[in-house]
Amino acid sequence: MNEASELIAVKQIDNVVEELPVRDTAIAIREHIVEIVSDSGEGAQKCGQTLGILSAKMGNGVWTVEIIPAEIQPPARTPDGASGIRVRIGDSPMTNTGNDADLVVAFNEQVLRSRIGSHAYNDQTVVLLDNMWASDSDEKIRNQYADALLEFAECGLTVHELPIQEECLKVVPDPRKGKNMFVLGLLCHIYSRDTEKALAEISKIFARKSAKVVESNHALFNAGYAYAQRHIEIHYEIAAHSEPDHRMVVMNGNQAVGLGIMASGMELVAMYPITPATSASHFLADEFHSVGGFVHQAEDEIAAAGFAIGASYAGKTACTITSGPGIALKTEMIGLACMAEIPLVIIDVQRGGPSTGLPTKVEQSDLLATLFGAPGDSPKIILAAATISDCFHFVILARKLAESFRIPVFLLSDANLATGVQPFERPEVADDWFAAPIDQSPWDPKVLAYDWDEETGLSARPIPGMRGGEYVLTGLAHNRNAKIAYDATTNQVGSTMRSRKLAALADTLSPPEVHGDPEGDMLVIGWGSTLGTIEEAVDVARENGHKVSCIHLRFLSPLEPGLREICSRFKQVMTIELNYSDEIHASYINGETRRYAQLAQLLRAHTLLDIDCWSAVYGNPLQPGKISRVIIDRVIEVEGGK
Repeated sequence: MNEASELIAVKQIDNVVEELPVRDTAIAIREHIVEIVSDSGEGAQKCGQTLGILSAKMGNGVWTVEIIPAEIQPPARTPDGASGIRVRIGDSPMTNTGNDADLVVAFNEQVLRSRIGSHAYNDQTVVLLDNMWASDSDEKIRNQYADALLEFAECGLTVHELPIQEECLKVVPDPRKGKNMFVLGLLCHIYSRDTEKALAEISKIFARKSAKVVESNHALFNAGYAYAQRHIEIHYEIAAHSEPDHRMVVMNGNQAVGLGIMASGMELVAMYPITPATSASHFLADEFHSVGGFVHQAEDEIAAAGFAIGASYAGKTACTITSGPGIALKTEMIGLACMAEIPLVIIDVQRGGPSTGLPTKVEQSDLLATLFGAPGDSPKIILAAATISDCFHFVILARKLAESFRIPVFLLSDANLATGVQPFERPEVADDWFAAPIDQSPWDPKVLAYDWDEETGLSARPIPGMRGGEYVLTGLAHNRNAKIAYDATTNQVGSTMRSRKLAALADTLSPPEVHGDPEGDMLVIGWGSTLGTIEEAVDVARENGHKVSCIHLRFLSPLEPGLREICSRFKQVMTIELNYSDEIHASYINGETRRYAQLAQLLRAHTLLDIDCWSAVYGNPLQPGKISRVIIDRVIEVEGGK
């Protein structure tokens, strides 16, 4: 029996709870992964978010990832309806979702099936399961519950049944809307969390509700904490990796994007609601007005892009936030911004595709769409956030680049970053975050509307209201004076100048830093939210004696310099990505028919090197254990080929 199993103090035999002696001292552990899973609407995510925020404020490293069903209100007690959250807590910074869960709290047995199918657990995982279904009035549900317990035992899970519903009924008449706070109390005792801080977070969550609501949720939390004290012998202590610091902020990626928009000096966001980007607009709707900002909910994605472009043309760069299907609809408008050279910031919170695809699941499937998904040549700057901190800072950078280069700038996030909570250092406000006031001084009549610099492709921008700065804005081919022209030279010159901007920007960038040795058997290249997973997996491979290193790209258009030289120092180069690629040994797949992952395609064309790839579209964040095995297997193949 594993250690966690020995520490369980509650088990159910014939619906009678047996109480065992409670351990007074907590066992010190370095990290734990906790999942809370329930039906949609039962508050499992809020429970986990609060546990994560609380742990971060206590100085622990934290990473969370939400488990979101595809349907808005899926049927109750179904595997496909599983809703919840994973929380990784440690005594060092947490940069990814981790491997198999150590402890799971489940509100019913059916939602566990989905997570078992996702290989989220192992035979060391301990499950605390609400036992209310064992005595349900519906015989079918009682049988489902009993059958599931047998299946879980066959899977090796250690399941312990708790009377969560029964205990909550002692506090509130309807536990469905409060059971999550009871579970938070359980977990706060199990992981030795600060109860005063926890109660303060609960007060903040329900600040807009009545005092009675706050009091009942406090009572549920206290009941859960007291129950764990009396009945559950699991008791851990995870040391802080740093002293609790008021300079740290704790938020998810969509909140960080919203805060970055406010900090950038942009004053308008136009968007149409789309998962998983919508919560960014919710955050902005609550907060943007405090800094003079305006959220425009457009009638559709096309209108949102058009509204943002119009606002940018008027002088203040605007932003539109969307996901993959929205990018498809905005394509023509983005092409207009490219041709007319209007600054525009587009934030793409990626999800699974194509079409409606996997609305609530993570993928990195929009790189090629944002880079090439437009008629004609339409160069754009593309940034990829790798951390929650990047989600904040890169919005500021995107606004600066859009204005400096008169070009659309994409910031790629994804569902993993959008809902993941991580602490990062509170940014110190800097004057250069903000755009200069709109210039309304008279325009020099000698300067053309598109007076492209031959070396950089850059040109000054006339702003409506500048006397003498009037010009024709058009999506048609035009010359330096904004005159529509179809002659043999005009389109060639315009395309050259618009493209030259990317080369001018690339000249200012630095090569990516290598994580590990500068040369070896394998270099792994990643982008976006896989940063922490890849680095942790590479560290495991290195600890096992393999000569593996990695780099992570944040500029994808233009690409960061020096890539060919860096790659040439390794015997094999491979990307790790969350998008589709063919497995090399699959039917009909060979060197000519194989489709590569998206960054791998880009790098193969850019470096002219044989860059391999490994990718997956399971809809779940990558786990470092899985990736370390992939890396080690590939390295062994290389070593065997010597």
